[in-house]
Amino acid sequence: MTGWESNVDGSAGWWRRAVVYQIYPRSFADGNSDGIGDLRGIIDRLDYLATTLGVDAIWCGPLYRSPQVDFGYDISDHSDIDPCFGTLADFDVLVAEAHARGLKVIVDFVPNHTSDQHPWFLESRSSRTNSKRDWYVWADSGPDGGPPSNWTSEQGGSTWEFDETTGQWYLHSYNRAQPDLNWRCPQLRSAMLDVLRFWLDRGVDGFRVDALHMIAKDPGFTDNPPRADAAPNPTDRQAPDYDTQWHVHDRMHADLHDYIREIRSVLDDYSARTGRERIAIGEIEAMPWDSWVRFLGGDLDGTHFNFNFNFLETPWDAAALRTSIEEQEAALPAGAWPNYVLSNHDRPRLATRNGPESTRVAAMLLLTLRGTPTLYYGDELGLADVPIPREKWLDPLGRDQGRAPMPWTSETHGGFDSGPGHAAPWLPVTDEYRERSVRRQLADGDSVLNLYRRLLALRRTNPALLCGDFRALDLDADQCLGYVRSTAAQEVAVLLNFGGADAVVHLPRPGRVLLSADAPSADADAEPRQQVLVPAHGGLIVELSGA
Repeated sequence: MTGWESNVDGSAGWWRRAVVYQIYPRSFADGNSDGIGDLRGIIDRLDYLATTLGVDAIWCGPLYRSPQVDFGYDISDHSDIDPCFGTLADFDVLVAEAHARGLKVIVDFVPNHTSDQHPWFLESRSSRTNSKRDWYVWADSGPDGGPPSNWTSEQGGSTWEFDETTGQWYLHSYNRAQPDLNWRCPQLRSAMLDVLRFWLDRGVDGFRVDALHMIAKDPGFTDNPPRADAAPNPTDRQAPDYDTQWHVHDRMHADLHDYIREIRSVLDDYSARTGRERIAIGEIEAMPWDSWVRFLGGDLDGTHFNFNFNFLETPWDAAALRTSIEEQEAALPAGAWPNYVLSNHDRPRLATRNGPESTRVAAMLLLTLRGTPTLYYGDELGLADVPIPREKWLDPLGRDQGRAPMPWTSETHGGFDSGPGHAAPWLPVTDEYRERSVRRQLADGDSVLNLYRRLLALRRTNPALLCGDFRALDLDADQCLGYVRSTAAQEVAVLLNFGGADAVVHLPRPGRVLLSADAPSADADAEPRQQVLVPAHGGLIVELSGA
């Protein structure tokens, strides 16, 4: 075992103490050297995740059988692994080996849509009288003979596609090859809940529920109103016309929360029967906090927590980040739990959005706030997006720039592959990536990777950082963000400098430095101080005296 079993055992609330590590399967590790990451590659790197790095749970992106139009989010068989990733037997080995190392396993659940090659959709589109016709969203033409409404897709153009066979339009909120499921159909809901049961029976510990806000639309297909202030969002990769309207009718219909409770009830049933808590993590867009918290349920009977994408769209400065943190804390009902996300597979990487100098202070921010942090693979190396010319994009929105293969060594292909074939990876591994490889950074005590390792080790053993309360500090340094994490027996101050110059900060009480973002040599200062120097683009964790 790894030494922090209390973080990852089967007891209630394990997810409140866990650090979740997102794996993009195509890009993490290639176990058979065909150029695409796979399950065997992930299995081979579990010791890195559990022991070298020290996270508590892995979330694997979509692994299911798929034509790969949207790199796995277009599912054609919910109960099989796509051959490019391996087999169901490989998946079972992954779960067993992860659990043996104290790691929880979270997988994607994609409730909004399937592939247009899914047997359900092939039946649904075959005739208007097919028994699965209502499993998807179909509609007649609008009054002008065109689409039923003006709704726009995140990938550009209308969300409606005309089907010649039956003379109706089907809805696709994303790619036209991803028809939307109809959650108002009881038979469809039953089938999707059985998908959850299939993977729960294989031992998974929870689900990241994809695009959860999308699964209930206005049944009358009312036009969305135009948005006069539309402007491109540099942190989001969506089609330009997507933000030209307010998306008030093509998502978030009131019955959404009934469906979330049904999902939760399946998880609660398995938790009760097995003694191992299974969880649902809501993947929802950045939205006003009052809408965001509704996914948790009025009695906390919805999602266990939601990914907080508001952080991805917050300016990288102390005042704006403090406001965002305090707004989430204020919005959460009693007993609910925060979350923070700084990168994911749909957004530009942290180091690209905020500059390479942001990586150290970001590590400290992510791993010291109250809540469950979610770490995107490669962020612990300080990786930036890989520049890929538009004409070479594989993803229509250019999201592959943030999905480049993980560099394990400085060798050919960054050590991404491990077999005899050595096929070129599906996306390029740049010289910069190889320079930032895991092997190189492990050998450098001052590296970003070793900072993450120190932070994770401290978080595991420090009760205030693990589960303490949060309160913001009013500091006399404008470029600095400060807060205290506290239990009845301990208070720990976190001081983060988002500016380009060192800052002197006065603490509320004397304290000793537990960890510095600068270097290991600055850690564990035994001398209590009430005034400390916080390095530019860095931070300190200080245990205050006399709690």
